[in-house]
Amino acid sequence: MQKIVNVLAIASSVVSVAVVGSGLYVYVNRASIIDGIKSQALEAVTGSLGGFGSMGGGSLPIGAPDLAPPTDKAAVPSTPQASLGAPVPNSPF
Repeated sequence: MQKIVNVLAIASSVVSVAVVGSGLYVYVNRASIIDGIKSQALEAVTGSLGGFGSMGGGSLPIGAPDLAPPTDKAAVPSTPQASLGAPVPNSPF
């Protein structure tokens, strides 16, 4: 019975030393760990942008002209319409 208790005590000590050691390692190397994670995240984001990652060589997509807002005065109402309680842009109230 004493041998089983000794084995459990040694195993517990090994686990405790491993936990403290790994915590100390992370504490000492926290700056380099953070920098590594930042660089990996930046590479993942810029890699998913495709041609926009460099912002120099890529070309911007051209939207459809029917999606553009109207530019003539006749198409834009000059007075705000009733909005059923929703805020009206450029309204003093």
